[in-house]
Amino acid sequence: MSPFEEVGDRVFRRHYDSFQLNIGVVLGAEAVLLVDTRENHRRADELRGELGALTELPVAWVVNSHYHWDHTWGNSRFPEALIWGHDRCRSEMVENGEAARRQVLEWMPAEQRPEVEEVVITPPTETFPSSALIDIGGRVVELRYHGLGHTNSDIVVRVTDAGVLFAGDLIEEGAPPSFGDSYPLDWAQTLDSIKLEHVIVPGHGTIVDAPFVATQQEEIEGIADAARLGHSEGIPFESLIADGPYPTQTMRQALARAYAQLDGELSPG
Repeated sequence: MSPFEEVGDRVFRRHYDSFQLNIGVVLGAEAVLLVDTRENHRRADELRGELGALTELPVAWVVNSHYHWDHTWGNSRFPEALIWGHDRCRSEMVENGEAARRQVLEWMPAEQRPEVEEVVITPPTETFPSSALIDIGGRVVELRYHGLGHTNSDIVVRVTDAGVLFAGDLIEEGAPPSFGDSYPLDWAQTLDSIKLEHVIVPGHGTIVDAPFVATQQEEIEGIADAARLGHSEGIPFESLIADGPYPTQTMRQALARAYAQLDGELSPG
């Protein structure tokens, strides 16, 4: 049985137990567009091998949903492809890629560190500020930036003719959203501006639907509202943690980021 799930006409999701990550594959007439590349060279090579069993078409385009390492550190294993991403996806990888590597190495088990150390961090070569269309042969794939959210550079990948949306980590299933590099005051509004397709593939977890997205949006907006009120009344964000919809550590991270935004300490770059 193929590990690729066809979620629309010639559009596939490959779900990996490692980080519960989703990879997208869109087949054109003569080549393939790949959404994200996994977290290191070895995992990307595994993906390449599996793609060979799915299709004989070459990979001509890679799209990075955002700059985080678990989505982009396999980029260099697709040297034949044009790598697409938001302008700030590229700048973050160029300017902060090695700092990200050091952070990952701090917690990575010793036996897995060589997989991190050998990565050649390879940022997008093709960038855009708001949107781009890629003709992959017989169909067009839309890349669009809707605003600040999980990071400063999240994009969605829309395959309109198949009714599929790859949402990256703007949507996460199976675990709370990750707020480490987030902009909680903007995230819900960003989600509100996205036209949802019939099939929504999050960055991690199982396929979701519009009601799931609406619930996550409401939860994030609730955190933002609580932060605005607490900040205006001089209440420490730690006092708001217990009232949130997510576990303690997630709430601490989300509220700290929201307060930093309200204090003017976060710039999108």
